[in-house]
Amino acid sequence: MDNYATRPPVPPRLSQGRQHASVGQTLLFILVSVALCGMTIEACLIYRLYQTESVTSASVSKIIAEQKAATATKLRSRVISPSKPVAHLTDGQDVVHAKDIMAWSTDADPLLYKIDYKDRSLVIQKEGYYYVYSKVSFSDNGIFHHRVDLRTEKFTGKSINLLKSRKYSNHFKHPEQSNSYLGGVFHLFKDDAIFVKVSNTSKIVRQDPTENVFGAYMI
Repeated sequence: MDNYATRPPVPPRLSQGRQHASVGQTLLFILVSVALCGMTIEACLIYRLYQTESVTSASVSKIIAEQKAATATKLRSRVISPSKPVAHLTDGQDVVHAKDIMAWSTDADPLLYKIDYKDRSLVIQKEGYYYVYSKVSFSDNGIFHHRVDLRTEKFTGKSINLLKSRKYSNHFKHPEQSNSYLGGVFHLFKDDAIFVKVSNTSKIVRQDPTENVFGAYMI
């Protein structure tokens, strides 16, 4: 045998290959763990940011609502009460007229200050001179009467007529809309009741609540 013959190369040790593989796996695990931690932290930050925005929006809405309520309260507190008795009534969906006596809405925020509204009448609570007025819109065909009458404890029996208008029309085939206005000054006593009387309430036009009004105020 030739002692100088070339010896075959020694194969690499398995332990070194395993060490390299173990180091690679560890590094890969660390990188994946870092990525997952980063994603978790990012998700937490996004969630906290969303929660903060939601809380902020709710707080802003609450502040705006509180400011509106405070403003409305201030405006109501600035409303000056009338210095004298006054009443102003209009028509409305809740109104049910009698055959010849008009009724007035209590749902339409009526103005009533030291004057009551009862049984289709304005009831005076303080003696004095009052300007009384009434306006009605009606279908103009035939005869139409518009009155403001008074019921008082000082006179028994029938009511007393304070104001009156009468209109005759020949628009029988094609009725037209018309209106009547009454107004005057009267001395009224406590518990006097004034009301609006017409020839027939079925002729009253009720397209708009402000077309029919009734009121009084102390002068």
